[in-house]
Amino acid sequence: MDIDAVVGGDFASLDPELLQLPELSPFALKASPQIADDLFSQWLSLPQTGRLVKSLIDDASSGISIGAQGNSLSANAAGINSLPSMFQAGSTPPLSPRSSSGSPRSSKPKTSPSSLGSPLKLFYFQNGRPPPNGLKEQCLSRIDDLFSSHMDGLQVQEFKTVTKEVCKLPTFLSSALFRKIDTGCSGIVTRDAFIRYWVDGNMMTMDTATQVFKILKQSDCNYLTQVDFKPVLLELVATHPGLEFLHGTPEFQERYAETVIYRIFYYISRSGTGRLTLRELKRGNLIAAMQHADEEEDINKVLRYFSYEHFYVIYCKFWELDTDHDFFIDKENLIRYGNHALTYRIVDRIFSQVPRKFTSKIEGKMGYEDFVYFMLSEEDKSCEPSLEYWFKCIDLDGNGVLTRNELQFFYEEQLHRMECMAQEPVLFEDILCQIVDMIGPEKEDYFTLKDLKGCKLSGNFFNILFNLNKFIAFESRDPFLIRQEREDPSLTEWDRFAHREYIRLSMEEDGENASNGSVEVWDESLEAPF
Repeated sequence: MDIDAVVGGDFASLDPELLQLPELSPFALKASPQIADDLFSQWLSLPQTGRLVKSLIDDASSGISIGAQGNSLSANAAGINSLPSMFQAGSTPPLSPRSSSGSPRSSKPKTSPSSLGSPLKLFYFQNGRPPPNGLKEQCLSRIDDLFSSHMDGLQVQEFKTVTKEVCKLPTFLSSALFRKIDTGCSGIVTRDAFIRYWVDGNMMTMDTATQVFKILKQSDCNYLTQVDFKPVLLELVATHPGLEFLHGTPEFQERYAETVIYRIFYYISRSGTGRLTLRELKRGNLIAAMQHADEEEDINKVLRYFSYEHFYVIYCKFWELDTDHDFFIDKENLIRYGNHALTYRIVDRIFSQVPRKFTSKIEGKMGYEDFVYFMLSEEDKSCEPSLEYWFKCIDLDGNGVLTRNELQFFYEEQLHRMECMAQEPVLFEDILCQIVDMIGPEKEDYFTLKDLKGCKLSGNFFNILFNLNKFIAFESRDPFLIRQEREDPSLTEWDRFAHREYIRLSMEEDGENASNGSVEVWDESLEAPF
């Protein structure tokens, strides 16, 4: 039986009293149908349930009446809306067993300890599973040690030890956790207040992602926004030894923090709503990156999200294109990206805001956040956010498939550029055959996003259509780049690009300083942003 088919049914028709939970009132369950949903899913996952369902299926297949087993389920189920089922009428799998003598709240079902109803009580805790006694005592002992010399409580600067040693969280989350507990803004967290939040609230038994989610999110939201991350990033900048050199330039502290947040949401928040859910946070690698950043003194070794060198490359690229330095760039600015690598047609699609709505409110202008999304997509076309970004650009009619005509529309400009550069032109028919062989789509008539996500060479698919420089580089198979990839396959295309660009930009910066007779890297008199 397909259990998921039953789980996906209409839980609004489920009678809460059937769930055999005397400690929860039917009113509470009806007010929170998600509880019924979770409990019913748990019941369906029990081994006993599987055996019961299989037995009923076998009996139904043999023509045996369900009621002939002496089971009172059919009598109890009369008048109750049953869950939708793939079975015929009369053979619907039963809900959780209930007694025929009345409500399960007034009498326990006459079943053995291994019955299907009782294990449900072990799975649901409204405020989370309480900690084991041994773990709780160990935690309380350590709390007593840390608060023993501060009977009045800890101030925010003194609270970092608690965050690190008791909560096992990155220290730059300390202020956020402190404010979560100090709801009255007294500037002090007492021992009892911390125990109420961390121990009695069962925070200590949750996984790290859930702990971070609960600490950062607003009380009336079930998601995180970019604003929720801002205090955490500013604390990281203020306390991390690898970012100490930024203390004299607060404007770049802000820019660094913003860039890290944009990168986090680019890779992890996939809905496009600007909201980060708990599920997305758990599926991503942000928690591991935060812990790495807390332990590593060289922030540039934390390649995921936090590398300062990566920020430097992104910001400098934006500054180079933003010739009037109003912090916006237009089509003519963007067409210069990568030494005029992109076609006008793809730039038009980007500014049509099809792949992503601009955060800029100025017509025809792209803001810094929009540029971060573009640049990450352009320089690493192997990641899923990038594939989705460019797929939307090429999908002119928005029907979810890329046809021959759509590919030819974008390739026409590439062909024209080859001719202008005296390059040997490659006809579209030949290119199409090459693309089909490279991607291996399910149907040769069109390409789907699934086809592209299943191929390691999908980035070259897009480069062929609108990035002439990368198309030519792919055709020439640069041996240096191939050797780089083989030496460290763990690095992404973005990691390798950012490393090369940082070296180039730093050499240019050193050259400018030398020509000006200065060794000061952060010379504000220069036009460069640093």
